[in-house]
Amino acid sequence: MRKKLTICTNCEQKSAEGFQFCPHCGLKFNEELTIGVLFYNTISNYFSVDARFFKSFIPLLIKPGFLAKTFIQGKRLLYLHPAQMYLFVSVVFFFLFSFISRKQVESVDKVFKDDLKKTSLKLDSINKNDAQFNDINFDSIVKSNEVKGVNRKITYNFNQTKVDSLIQLNASNETIYKAMGMPEDAGFFKRKAYSQMLKFYKQRNGGSLLQGFYDSIPVAMFILLPIFALILKLLYYKKGPFSYHLVFSFYFFSFLFMAFGILIATNFIIKLPDSLVTIAILSTFFYLLIAVKRFYEQRWFLSFIKTSIATFSFLLLVIPLAIIVLSLATFMFY
Repeated sequence: MRKKLTICTNCEQKSAEGFQFCPHCGLKFNEELTIGVLFYNTISNYFSVDARFFKSFIPLLIKPGFLAKTFIQGKRLLYLHPAQMYLFVSVVFFFLFSFISRKQVESVDKVFKDDLKKTSLKLDSINKNDAQFNDINFDSIVKSNEVKGVNRKITYNFNQTKVDSLIQLNASNETIYKAMGMPEDAGFFKRKAYSQMLKFYKQRNGGSLLQGFYDSIPVAMFILLPIFALILKLLYYKKGPFSYHLVFSFYFFSFLFMAFGILIATNFIIKLPDSLVTIAILSTFFYLLIAVKRFYEQRWFLSFIKTSIATFSFLLLVIPLAIIVLSLATFMFY
């Protein structure tokens, strides 16, 4: 007798009658979508991730390399997925970091505003229509309006008094660019740089510039993580495909964000001494060393050499380059 077949509404695969769940996708047959079912699935899915996170939390902190090794061995449902772990921990870290960055942004803004108040020129008595912007006449105007005895906190590589005077006299941007030192044969990118510099100088909101840089860090870190994995791949080119090194990198960066997040959270409660913070930061190298030793299964001396190469290659080459690019991009499109 031919068995009756059931078609799954989710994956549309056929299976024999009698199964409570689809053998292909796991959907429960003939389950009505009630309010109870809807919230049960939502809550159970949320707490399954949450439970795996807490199950992964302790091994990530105290067993370097364990989660990465376990994952590539095929045990991929016991602990939180490496990419999932990275995204979750990084979100929490940058949320905590936002409190620190906000204070720094406010501090920078205060410095710029104080500097602007100290160096503002009172040129109301100058007849703007009669002002001639030739070198002799304008230099005498600037000289007469020099602010003496002012300790500028922020200095630029141009005559600020002259530029301030030109701004208050509503001079053209071209005239101001020339006062700032832009050559007459400046190309597009150089003119764009002077344009952004003048915009920044007029507004004096350095905090926004700093905030833009901070906002770029999460994206930059997500780009830098595969570069770290690539460095490991070059050092351990015989130890599996690139995806293995990427798994290791996801878990290691998750540890970094988690460790620094704990430091920030603790510092909110108790002011930690700088020496303790320095020790905690340096300890991340030894964590990486142990993780590399456990994951790649090489001798301690060789692991130390390769860990040092990976660390210094990343810090001395990648991060400064990323900071320069981020700073340039933030400044150019500010």
